[in-house]
Formats: sequence, structure tokens, C-alpha cells
Amino acid sequence: MIDLALLAFIAALLLLGLRRPFLWVLAYVYIDTLSPQTIGYEYVAALPVSLIAFCAAFGGWLLIDGKHGARFTFRQGLLLALLALCAFTTMHADFPEAAAAKWDWVWKALVFAIFVPLALTTRLRIEAVLLTMVLTAGAIIIDGGIKTATGGGGYGVLTMFVNDNTGIYESSTLSTVAIAIIPIIVWLMRHGTVFPPGRAVKLFGYALILSCLLIPIGTEARTGLLCAAALAVLLLRDVKRRFLYLAGAGALALVALPFVPQSYWERMGTIETPAGDESASTRMAVWDWTIDYAAEHPLGGGFDAYRGNSFTYHLPQRVVEGSTVSIRMVEVTDRARAYHSAVFEMLGEQGWPGLVLWLWIHALGLWQMERIRRRWRNRTGAGETWQAPLAGALQLAQAVYLVGSLFQGIAYQPFILTLLGVQCALWTWCGWPIRRAGARPDATPRPRRARPRMP
Repeated sequence: MIDLALLAFIAALLLLGLRRPFLWVLAYVYIDTLSPQTIGYEYVAALPVSLIAFCAAFGGWLLIDGKHGARFTFRQGLLLALLALCAFTTMHADFPEAAAAKWDWVWKALVFAIFVPLALTTRLRIEAVLLTMVLTAGAIIIDGGIKTATGGGGYGVLTMFVNDNTGIYESSTLSTVAIAIIPIIVWLMRHGTVFPPGRAVKLFGYALILSCLLIPIGTEARTGLLCAAALAVLLLRDVKRRFLYLAGAGALALVALPFVPQSYWERMGTIETPAGDESASTRMAVWDWTIDYAAEHPLGGGFDAYRGNSFTYHLPQRVVEGSTVSIRMVEVTDRARAYHSAVFEMLGEQGWPGLVLWLWIHALGLWQMERIRRRWRNRTGAGETWQAPLAGALQLAQAVYLVGSLFQGIAYQPFILTLLGVQCALWTWCGWPIRRAGARPDATPRPRRARPRMP
């Protein structure tokens, strides 16, 4: 039954796109985020629904949709350069088969991030993509939040829709995405036009935010705690009553303490002592290996180059002998361990050029959103009050992702790459650098004075 419902919904979106081709863009965002082909077990799983929606989105824009306002930005050019570099390193990868498997989905994520700003030429379209991203990810998050609230959480135990620990369903990735979309949820609650602000919208929004906060607890992902702490600190920038905000946050934490399982606190306690945790010690050893590898291979080793690593490190182990407790160092040898960091993932796979491109893309995004936020925050005219809050929300979402990406290999995460595409679209819409600073985006050009014709 679930399989037929998913297939019917996807078919309805594709059919509606015959009249409104932009719906095919939303269909691909939905499929790429939820991965219904992994939820279904027969019809949806047998069809290449992702590829169909991908081709429909591009074909609809190229052949049917209007191109007015579509512009190619410098940041899209950087994404294109990163795509070309990934193609080059894939052809010269240390592990060709593994690299080809990762290339199959990375190129689509990068191409869609380059393409989507060309289709987002109006406020409604920008909002529609963000709403689709939030509601689709929200479906997974609500499922996980309900299971956490009813005692179904735990490290490696909490499952959402499918028992799959890849993509957005990976516990640390989902925790990062859940915290990152909270500012976007708030913006949709206050400035949305598809679902205008109202009691029902606010009630659903607050419930969804609560589910987002429950995901790091249910997954017991340490990255989720770091992302939540980072967002709490970053929100101080826009809070008017900071002392009241800090008091409220502290009170909320105290109220939540009795409901958090002991296993969560035990796992979070390993953050303070990373040297005594095997997972953290392995990550640091992998990072050391990656730096040495990049020194010998400055262009990287292609996707999944970590499969060639091998290292030995010492881990403290607690030994109990009767009433005596001692600590001894145990030698541990590990091989083919993943990077567990987007920074080192880029360095090991795409080398120093890839890392520079990746950092440039994200630094430019933070700078562009800050420019929009500062330029538009004092405007009060009709249709001029949503740009600055949206830029701030997208900036916060990106900052949370960057914090989470320090401890997990999500450099090419499709959900985040689409978010970067939305940033490019907002930058183009607000007229940077096309319009002059201070010019109104809806201002009409002054009519030219007619010159007298020569007799």
C-alpha cells in the first residue's frame, strides 16, 4: 500500500508538471531528499524515479519554462569547477570501482546545485523549494521525533522509514540537517506566502522545531549536540532580549534533563575525552594520515581514497583487577577508515585544489548572505521585509552545516548543495552585483528623454 501511495504521488507531481514545469524541480527535490525508492519495495524501487525527475526538471526548464531573470553567478562557476575536478580525479582514482559508485550520485548533486538558481527567479519559487526541502526532511524528522519521545531512541537503534544508515538517514547527517533547517522553519512561519502565518502554521512549525531538537537525542549523535550548541550561540546575534533568551534556554535545558536517557549523557561525555574514545582516536589518526597523503598526492586520490589508509595508534584501556583499576595503553591497528570530516574528505579525494574550491564556495556564501542581510534589514516597504530574514536563515543553516561537517564526511551532501543553490538564487534576485547598491529591486527604470531628430 505504501509503495502504491508513493508511486501515485510521484506520478501526480510529474503529470502536474506538464502545465507547470517548475513542479518537476520540486519533484526532484522531494525524491532526492526522501529517497522513496528505498522506502518502496516493488514498483517505486523498480523505476529510476530519481533519474526521471532529474531529466524532467532540466528538460522542462530548457524547453518550456521561461528564462527571464536567470543568470549564471560566479559561485555557480566555482561549483562547476569543482564538478570538473571531481570528474578528473574520478578518472585517475586510486580505487576506480568505489570512485565510480560515488560519482554516480555526486555529479547529480553538483549539477542540480548549479542548475537550481537558474529556475528560482521569483520569490514564490524560492519559497516553494525551501518549503519542499523542509517538509520532506520534516517527514523523516517527525518520524524520528515521535519514536524518540516514546522511548525508541538510541545510538544505532533509531530508524526512520527505512533501516538504512546512508545519505540523510545516517544519524549524524540527519541530526545536522534537523538543526540546520530550524532557522528556515522560523522564516517560513513568519514570512511564508504558500502557507501564510497563522495559528495552525505556527503550531505545526513549533512542533516541527521540537522534533528537530529531539533528533540529536534520539540518534545520540555527538555532532547533533555540537550543531545545536552552535545554533544557540549564533542566534544571539538577532535576539533582542539576550538575557531573557539565555534564561529561557537554560530553563528549557533543565526541564528536559529528566526526559533524556542516561545512555545519551554517557555518549556525550566522550566529547570531553576524545583520546579515550576509539571512534574519536580513529578520526584523529585518519586526519593525520590524510595530511601526509595530500603532501604526496596534492591532487588527491579520487573518491573513497581513504580505502588505502592504514595506521597504528595507542588507545588507553581501563583494566579492573579486583579492587584495583588501572589504565594501560593498547596498540590498535586500523585500515580503510573513512575521513569523518568534510574538510579532510575534500583534501584526501580532491586534493588541495578541491579543498580551496570547497572552502571558497562556502565562505562566499556566508559573505553574500551577510551582504543581503545588512543591505535589506532596515527596509520596510511592501515586498522588502522578507529578504534580510531569509538571508540570515540561510546563513545560519550553512553555518550549522559547516560545524557538523567538521566531524562527518558530508562535503557533497545533496540537501546542503541544494541549499547553496537557493543562496545563489537569492543573491541573483536581490541584484548583487547586477543592480547598484541601494537600488530597489522592484524599481522601474526612468524613461529616457527623447532626443530631437536631426532635420
